[in-house]
Amino acid sequence: MKIAVLPGDGIGPEIVQQAVRVLQHFASEGASLEMETAPIGGAGYDAAGDPLPEGTLKLAKQADAVLLGAVGGPKYDTLPRPVRPEQGLLRIRKELGLFTNLRPAMVYEELAGASSLRPELVAGLDIMILRELTGDIYFGEPRGRRTTASGEREGFDTMKYSESEIARIARVGFAIARKRSRKLCSVDKANVLDTSILWREVVNEVAKDFPDVELSHMYVDNAAMQLVRAPKQFDVIVTGNMFGDILSDEASMLTGSIGMLPSASLDSASKGLYEPIHGSAPDIAGKGVANPLATILSLSMMFRYSFNDNNTADRIERAVRQVLKDGKRTVDIAGPGQTAIGTLQMGDAVIAALAGGHR
Repeated sequence: MKIAVLPGDGIGPEIVQQAVRVLQHFASEGASLEMETAPIGGAGYDAAGDPLPEGTLKLAKQADAVLLGAVGGPKYDTLPRPVRPEQGLLRIRKELGLFTNLRPAMVYEELAGASSLRPELVAGLDIMILRELTGDIYFGEPRGRRTTASGEREGFDTMKYSESEIARIARVGFAIARKRSRKLCSVDKANVLDTSILWREVVNEVAKDFPDVELSHMYVDNAAMQLVRAPKQFDVIVTGNMFGDILSDEASMLTGSIGMLPSASLDSASKGLYEPIHGSAPDIAGKGVANPLATILSLSMMFRYSFNDNNTADRIERAVRQVLKDGKRTVDIAGPGQTAIGTLQMGDAVIAALAGGHR
């Protein structure tokens, strides 16, 4: 199994290092793993003047899966848009055809008190958000900036989805719901947007092939409200690129920390790019305090979805649960009276739990 390791910027190298150590642990047990590192984002720009250097893209295409840290930082904010770090991330998703983004939002029993909501609202929460990743307003054309006849500056972007793009993400959503609680909520803005009217029509058509899954529809503004009012009403949510970007970050905070949540971006053959959902956090980069658990949990998704190895995926998840049960906390999830440990120490704890746990 060849894995392209793209640490990226900010805390990316620190958290990815701990995930690599976990992979090395499995290799020491006999797993056939090959890892190769390449720059992306700001690091790609620094190395080659491109946030997605040609060599990085070639490596990603050759690999069976991609492990990514995070991209971006204030030192790159003044760069022209085409070479900003975030463009590297958008391009690699597009180049690899990664149209499905899976973002779980789970509340670990030990962290229920860390949520900004009352524990009884979030205890046992387990939501899977599917975000379409290669269409919508982020990629629609035309887009740009112009000056009107009156001399006023104007910016414009195009929200656009084709029938086939909607149908393929809907089918993935129904298939995942079928493996869970058989409930799928499709989120759109069909009361305002023509794009969303088509979205709802196509999702309803696909639903006919999944009669055992209960389908509901919800406007995105209501969905945002319901996520903080009664989040456990949801099981699987499927939505477009922009709405999914916003809702998945909102859902992440229900869990107590954005540093706990992994994500997977998959193509039609389940080759994936795996990354924590948080950003590069340049304010804490280099301090050794970042939470690596979301990145480590991304490995669990990698083994489950790309390598079809549920046993290893389960081992990683059990190890993380054990570490939390043992009271290990980084600063972002430490409660009153709890002593926070650093990035390296959390990696040590996970590896110790893996070594001592049942296979």
